[in-house]
Amino acid sequence: MHTVLLAKPTPIADDCSDPRWIWFKGCLAALDGTFIDVRVPKHEKGRYRTRKGQVAVNVLGVYNPNMHFIFVLSGWEGTATDNRVLRMPFTDQTVYEFLLRGQISSQIMGP
Repeated sequence: MHTVLLAKPTPIADDCSDPRWIWFKGCLAALDGTFIDVRVPKHEKGRYRTRKGQVAVNVLGVYNPNMHFIFVLSGWEGTATDNRVLRMPFTDQTVYEFLLRGQISSQIMGP
């Protein structure tokens, strides 16, 4: 299933003419964060409550120009700031090594 859900990252070509991606030549992907509503035990709701009052987890997604995910980091409490979630892949040694090698999806999918 991972081979269906995660794509292998490939750099944006130098001859890219897509107006959405022309400024990202050489980049592997784009990233964005979102909140996904969850149900948690009553005593944990405070940790998962966002600044807008919803109970959710903070999810970071990285996707290629075809809008296929190449990396997903989920599970952060709704109170976690975007900055904290974004820093995690660079401070967690295992994830950071995957990013440096450009092998995120192949490591998640297996050989």
